[in-house]
Amino acid sequence: MKNIFFKLPFIFSEKLLVSNLQICDQYQYTPHFNTADYDGDWTSISLRSPSGEMDNIWAHSANTKEYKDTLLMEKCHYFKEVVDMFQCEKESIRLLKLASHSKIKEHSDYNLSYEDGLFRIHVPILTNNQVYFYIQDKRVEMEAGSCWYGNFNLPHKVENHSDTDRIHLVMDCKRNAWSDELFKEMGYDFEEEHKPVEYTDETKLKMIEALEHLDTEASRSLLKQLRSELKAKR
Repeated sequence: MKNIFFKLPFIFSEKLLVSNLQICDQYQYTPHFNTADYDGDWTSISLRSPSGEMDNIWAHSANTKEYKDTLLMEKCHYFKEVVDMFQCEKESIRLLKLASHSKIKEHSDYNLSYEDGLFRIHVPILTNNQVYFYIQDKRVEMEAGSCWYGNFNLPHKVENHSDTDRIHLVMDCKRNAWSDELFKEMGYDFEEEHKPVEYTDETKLKMIEALEHLDTEASRSLLKQLRSELKAKR
């Protein structure tokens, strides 16, 4: 259970988070590229991206080794303070906005569990009790100003049944000794990392759909493996 998701020991100021959000809201958000994965409006804007541009909302880029802060990171001093509390290298950092009465369909991401070395952190800025966030069918109740890790290789979905937008600050971080110590304190089971993961055929199909949006050697290799496993069952 602890390796699926858990709350981290950071509490951030809702007032300051919202004040920085208001700066970002002066700029145009970009519709999420995985259009098949949601109903309604799901948009994003980058504080750190492969190109250093706000409208580059790709979480991973095959040709990028060094990510760059965008203009927003320079303007949003509290967001930068939040980001700097994580003493590790970061890749993409974005605001993800799920509009009122919109939903993100169940899907699985690639290379986004702690054992992969790249882990995703969520800091809710605007949310409420009518937002339903599930990871592997378990609801994660994230309050504004809190901080969470989730294993997004696992099937997950979000439904916003409220009349307001749900907005999270989302950071993709690289694992290091500092994060290992933090996760250890949270009860993360390091032994669990060495156990093989068994995915259902439905989950494999969702993983394939997500991987098709990437273009890296690792994603192509995993695509080939998953397709082969599904074909062998026919």
